[in-house]
Amino acid sequence: MSDQTQWNDVTMPQLAESLVSATIAKWLKQPGDTVEQFEPICEVITDKVNAEIPSTLDGIMGDLLAEEGQTVAVGELICRIQTKSAVPAVSATSAAPAVPGNTQAQQGAASDQSMRGRFSPAVQTLAAQHNVDLSRVPGTGMGGRITRKDVLNYVQQGGSAQAVVPEQPTGTAQGQGSPFTGIQPSAAQLSTPIQHMDPAIPVRNSGIHLTEAPKVPMIEVEGDSHNRSEYFIDVTPIRSAIARNMRQSVSEIPHAWTMIEVDVTNLVMLRNKIKNEFKQKEGINITYLAFLMKAVVNAIKEYPIMNSVWAVDKIIVKRDINISLAVGTEDSVLTPVIKKADQKNIAGLAREIEDLARKTREGTLKLDDMQGGTFTVNNTGSFGSILSYPVINYPQAAILTFESIVKRPVVIDDMIAVRSMANLCLSLDHRILDGVICGRFLQRVKENLEGYTLDTKLY
Repeated sequence: MSDQTQWNDVTMPQLAESLVSATIAKWLKQPGDTVEQFEPICEVITDKVNAEIPSTLDGIMGDLLAEEGQTVAVGELICRIQTKSAVPAVSATSAAPAVPGNTQAQQGAASDQSMRGRFSPAVQTLAAQHNVDLSRVPGTGMGGRITRKDVLNYVQQGGSAQAVVPEQPTGTAQGQGSPFTGIQPSAAQLSTPIQHMDPAIPVRNSGIHLTEAPKVPMIEVEGDSHNRSEYFIDVTPIRSAIARNMRQSVSEIPHAWTMIEVDVTNLVMLRNKIKNEFKQKEGINITYLAFLMKAVVNAIKEYPIMNSVWAVDKIIVKRDINISLAVGTEDSVLTPVIKKADQKNIAGLAREIEDLARKTREGTLKLDDMQGGTFTVNNTGSFGSILSYPVINYPQAAILTFESIVKRPVVIDDMIAVRSMANLCLSLDHRILDGVICGRFLQRVKENLEGYTLDTKLY
């Protein structure tokens, strides 16, 4: 039977609404490799998060049109995948036993387990549906990687640790295997014992991040190694995005700045009272940021103009209060978003904060985690800052920082007392907001923070 080969172009997808390009970090498939639908074919680095691009069809990987490290615009070709419209006939020689030389080569290929611990989202979903332990499933993909067909074969065999060689199709279209008979794994590959996963290899639990963080390349200046006084660091896509957004913010937005002092003595007492119980119940720490965020959200409800953006001929006020949380790492600052924060209680906000902060540190943020923010809160006090001038998270109207809590002598009813005090610093877009509205907004946040008592409910 003659085969009709068809080449399908694969382009860089629109991973996010504002994304215009991405950088190829690593190709997971090489020309000639079998590709299944939903199986990742490459890893990319965007200006927000790192992601995998899945295949949209079954086939054989063709030409790679983009190199690793190359930045590709959305819509541009990155590779081609070959598909066939008919089942090829199996020649008599294809069913003959493999010669010793070929068997050794196949065993050598099967012994490569470098990608054994890398699971695609499709494989993980399928394994969860059938309650399959992936560590017991033989992998026939590149580097021992487990494919969807490996999981299905394992399930069909009743969960046996040994896979059975699939029956080779005949010259008719009645075969139950892949239509690409010529690229089916051999019996030597399928029967080769699979080693257990290396516990040192982190298991991928979503398709949105790399197994390990991309290394930051450094290029040292030429010259005598003993007299080098500087070195260069290539700008990563995330750092480039930070630079672009900050430049756009300060060049387009007329920043103004104001600060207010807050007595958080009651808040400190409340947190000290409930933190151990909350830790035991929820498994996470309750931080001051959760209380601040609740105070900010309630204040935004009273002053919705704070939740707006500038649109030249109009001001767009957002109905949903989506709080962007500025989370810093050693080499970047990201702003994951807590969606509809006004519908969450203090405990719910604490869980969201912990989850997003953990994802940011681990590099597992999804693109959806970074979209839709309407107001930004930053806890600069976590590293001891007492005063800061934050840059607005473009195109939002304002950003608020919560500074370090410090014991200070203050005057109360003409008497000096030692109280726990903190500064709230607000940067505002003066095209949208003025001093009066921002002063009232900060005063409301202050009242909300100072209104916490030992009887305040978290749920």
